[in-house]
Amino acid sequence: MSKQDLLLELGLEELPARFVTDAMNQLSMKVENWLKEKNISFGEVHVYSTPRRLAVRIEDVAEKQKDIEEEAKGPAKKIALDSEGNWSKAAAGFSRGQGASPEDIYFKEIGGIEYAHVHKFIKGKETKQLLSELKDIITSLTFPKNMRWGSQDLRFARPIKWMIALFGSEIIPFEITGVKTGNETRGHRFLGQDQTVQSGSHYEETLLSQYVIASPVKRKEAILTQLHHIEEENGWEIPIDKDLLEEVTNLVEYPTALFGKFEEEYLSLPEEVLITTMKEHQRYFPVKNKEGKLLPFFVTVRNGDHNHIENVARGNEKVLRARLSDAAFFYNEDQKLVIANNVKKLDKIIFHEELGSTGDKVRRVTALSEKLADRFASEQEKKHAVRAAEICKFDLVTHMVYEFPELQGIIGEKYARAFGEAEEVAAAINEHYMPRHADDAAPSTTAGAIVALADKLDTIAGFFSIGVIPTGSQDPYALRRQASGIVHILLAKQWKVTLDELFEAALAPFEGSDKEKVMADLRSFFKMRIKHVLDEKKIRYDIVDAVLGSEQLELTAVLSKAEVLAAAAGEAGFKEEMEAFARVQNISKKGTGDAVDPSLFKNQEEKDLYSKYTEAAEAYAAHGARGEYKEAFKALRSLQPAIESYFSETMVMAEDEALKTNRLAQMKKLAALIESFADMNAVIVK
Repeated sequence: MSKQDLLLELGLEELPARFVTDAMNQLSMKVENWLKEKNISFGEVHVYSTPRRLAVRIEDVAEKQKDIEEEAKGPAKKIALDSEGNWSKAAAGFSRGQGASPEDIYFKEIGGIEYAHVHKFIKGKETKQLLSELKDIITSLTFPKNMRWGSQDLRFARPIKWMIALFGSEIIPFEITGVKTGNETRGHRFLGQDQTVQSGSHYEETLLSQYVIASPVKRKEAILTQLHHIEEENGWEIPIDKDLLEEVTNLVEYPTALFGKFEEEYLSLPEEVLITTMKEHQRYFPVKNKEGKLLPFFVTVRNGDHNHIENVARGNEKVLRARLSDAAFFYNEDQKLVIANNVKKLDKIIFHEELGSTGDKVRRVTALSEKLADRFASEQEKKHAVRAAEICKFDLVTHMVYEFPELQGIIGEKYARAFGEAEEVAAAINEHYMPRHADDAAPSTTAGAIVALADKLDTIAGFFSIGVIPTGSQDPYALRRQASGIVHILLAKQWKVTLDELFEAALAPFEGSDKEKVMADLRSFFKMRIKHVLDEKKIRYDIVDAVLGSEQLELTAVLSKAEVLAAAAGEAGFKEEMEAFARVQNISKKGTGDAVDPSLFKNQEEKDLYSKYTEAAEAYAAHGARGEYKEAFKALRSLQPAIESYFSETMVMAEDEALKTNRLAQMKKLAALIESFADMNAVIVK
């Protein structure tokens, strides 16, 4: 069977850089899946993207679908034939559904029963007859934001300007928003021209001749190579921010790196201000010397060649100079502020219409920080935590944070230090936003961790109390991220506190809500965040479910118990132990009390189990109090032989009501001990 390259290119007005990579991957995945669904064989897949195009080229696409030969199974023989041996309606319907007739039916025995079968053959269609369906793949692409243009109904990221759809050298005809497919692409907006693509195998080289590097991987490599060359040529260090590199790669089609300079006087500004100005506003890379000190230079990437590069550098210098001049003005103006006055201004900023002002939030966070500090901090640490909480948001009304929202907390720390606050207080103002993202660290100071917990707990508790709960992909207030931050802080600090205790404290200011329902919603919400942490540690899902079976979740204990169970799962006897524990749990559900009367024991096995239970419970409590969960689980495991012997000699559901009640009470006490470690019923054993 002969094969051809398949090329699909979608030409657009410039896409936002953050849309490009995901859209490219969507297009590739959808085309691959379509080929698989259509039973069309294919070879290597190549993906391309620039700000103006999304494309996929697939090698060795078969010219027709594979023929399908299969055996279709139908009704049993006694249903396919009536009492007189004629074909029934069921047989006729079965054969018709397979494109055959009853005469094509034959019988095969399966499990002692004969079933009707037909041999089914589906001849594959030619690929080019099916390829117009690629139109639906293009229109199914999703983006963070869409638009409509002209009189078109299609909602898409940007207007479609041209399309290439080639199978070999043959154009696949279809049309979207008045744009028809062809074989003509467009080069660089200023340096290139329109160009005919003869076939998919010529795609990259055709675009390169028109100043477009279609492969984002090759474009990124070109940028890095040029940055390293500038480093070596000048003896600099250029810190490579991965997010910035990805963004710049998706902003250009033909990258050329260059550098410029700015006045040394601006180095008096905080380094974070300079770097944020360069990165967030201009997409520039900062420059440092070998000792890591920021230098008055920047590196940028032009979407073009080296012609008139000096003019480009001067233009970028002029733009950056204006940005830095603004930053210097804002910074100098902020030096006149008084922290107490800024805190008062927070009362005029609405946090949420149902949750009050940012000033209200700060007061709630301060009260909650004081409660947490009573438990986790020394007197000096408590003093720092409470002060940090009182002023943790003061930088939100500074000129600098208004201009650079990314610097909230960072500017607060620097200003607090400059205005004479204690070092621990200044650090906590910055740290209370941590962890800011999945790869960020937890706060390093006790004061920072306490205020971070209080701030995040207040936000989550507040929104849950008014019924604002994340659903599906909707999480406008980033509550999932903040909950994950709480989990990471508690684990990093090894603070032993149940989530319910934290919820109780955080919900105290929010009156009028259904507290029990809110508590249940919070437990469920946080369990999903804890599951994610345990999944990252490669712990089996059933063990995760087991340790999350309790409503009293103390995170350090949950993690330790999960690790202990995961390690024990591979040991001899684990299956028998889990089965014994599950049996106890299951039968205990029939009991109503847990008062055990040893005088009612009728056999030695009852006495032995009670003795073993008492011994194990004491050992379990002692080890659990010290956080020694491996030893605590060992105490539980010692019960298994006595449980097995008990069940082999004792009928729990005895006819004598007193005996039955007493035995169920013993099971209930035993189950309570087992379940305090984990819900063993959730553990899967084979």
